Amino acid sequence: MFFLSQFLGFFLSSPRVFLNHFFKKPMSSITVESSTVDTSDGVQLYTRVFKPREEETLKDNLVIVLVHPYSVMGGCQGLLKGMASGFAANGYKAVTFDMRGVGRSTGKASLTGSSEVKDVIAVCKWVSDNLTATRILLLGSSAGAAIAGSAVDEIKQVVGYVSLGYTFGMLASILFGRHQKAILQSPKPKLFVMGTRDGFTSLKQLKNKLSSAAGRVETHLIEGAGHFQMEGPEYDAQMVKLILEFIASLY
Repeated sequence: MFFLSQFLGFFLSSPRVFLNHFFKKPMSSITVESSTVDTSDGVQLYTRVFKPREEETLKDNLVIVLVHPYSVMGGCQGLLKGMASGFAANGYKAVTFDMRGVGRSTGKASLTGSSEVKDVIAVCKWVSDNLTATRILLLGSSAGAAIAGSAVDEIKQVVGYVSLGYTFGMLASILFGRHQKAILQSPKPKLFVMGTRDGFTSLKQLKNKLSSAAGRVETHLIEGAGHFQMEGPEYDAQMVKLILEFIASLY
């Protein structure tokens, strides 16, 4: 209960609010469309697509799919609006969605995120079929990073993975430890971003976990940042810049 109450406290104190001046282009240069995605087990997911207003400004056919933090403790796609808008302002389509049991999405959230892996797979398949995406970058935040990691090798179009504050710590692993094997064994390029003051995963734990990871693995530490601070608006621009650099390295 201590872990869950701490988790909730961080979420409620750190909502993501998007500020236009964090990005080079005005937000009038992007559009946001809504859709519904059906999962393999009958859940309907409320989804948003962020994209440049002018189609000719698209960089390529890579789409960034963002997976929000832990649903049970208040995670929702709204927390990722800032980054998604930033990607769109820089010429990429970005997709956010509420996992099952959150917001307008149907179904019921699971405690360990096991059912939510189906949500990620369904959205990525929808993106591939409906947004003419031949490549997908899968990005997850906090527990969303763990859930996204379990889906990486289930979708052939996924060419890379980004984790923001992966929950490798001992207490967090009680809930999300089952997801670790999939991402650590994936041969696809991976970027792990973490604050040096993360309250759930220590720098030593991160290093130990990634020492056995397959394929290309990169880490980026945000000096002085706590686990949920990185969800605050002050880090939006930094995250977008960092992830765009990672995308450029995938070509």
